[in-house]
Amino acid sequence: MDRFDELQVFIAILDAGSLSAAARRLRRSPPSVTRALEALEERIGVRLIERTTRRLAPTEAGVRLAESARRVLADYEDALHEEESGPLRGTLRITAPHVFGRRHVTPAIIDFLDLHPALQVEMVFNDRNMDLIEHRIDLAVRIADLPDTGMVARRVGQVRRVLVASPAYLAAHGTPASPEELDQHAVIYNSGVSNNSEWRFLHQGRELVVRLTPRLSVNEIDAILMAVLAGRGIGRPLSYQAADQIADGSLIRILGDYEPAPIPVQLLVNGTRRMPARLRACFDFLAERLPALSVIQ
Repeated sequence: MDRFDELQVFIAILDAGSLSAAARRLRRSPPSVTRALEALEERIGVRLIERTTRRLAPTEAGVRLAESARRVLADYEDALHEEESGPLRGTLRITAPHVFGRRHVTPAIIDFLDLHPALQVEMVFNDRNMDLIEHRIDLAVRIADLPDTGMVARRVGQVRRVLVASPAYLAAHGTPASPEELDQHAVIYNSGVSNNSEWRFLHQGRELVVRLTPRLSVNEIDAILMAVLAGRGIGRPLSYQAADQIADGSLIRILGDYEPAPIPVQLLVNGTRRMPARLRACFDFLAERLPALSVIQ
């Protein structure tokens, strides 16, 4: 077995979670997979995977090697399958937040696939920031300030956290004139963002923190909007999540002068490897398409 093949087996073991599962995935016998791992560990001189009767877990050396091995394997696949002057081929794996991905990234990707019929795209929606290397993500759409991690990022817009309520709720209970008056109102709180039961505001350069006693706490934005639309209280979605309802008047945006600083919408790719042509094309397409959305201005 050559050294490149050993890396493929090593990554398959980590991804599959067991030697037997890796053998099935690779269509090899379990003893051959075990031998490949042992040969790799002997060659490097360190243990890469701790093996018990219940689970496998990479050692510190295994984690470091896995990161390098994934880059090597990805570059190898790019060299095999990508012709820079021909049609774009291969698969792209893209992640985005649930609502933003469903409403805005998916339509853009459908149009992108129409332009490149030999490409395939796997979309993974997750409101948690998935590790690009661990989950084999090619491109991420992130709604967040990003730390400097060596990744390549491009800002394509921004969103805000906005307070909204239904016209019926405001007619019955009045419109708060300041964040301090929220303690007189029913609040629908997003526990998926934080369990602190507080909202932060910004007014004339000064941050205000308001402690809340939510009437209802929910960890899913569609349920929050459902309750707010039903007149059960004031909610705080991201601006794009309630853009349609604000536009048609079914929700009213309140306390706009107290909204915190905007949150950037960014495209993120792994900066430690060469960007294949198919990824560059998708990155540039989304960088042109997403800024046109009024919901992220």
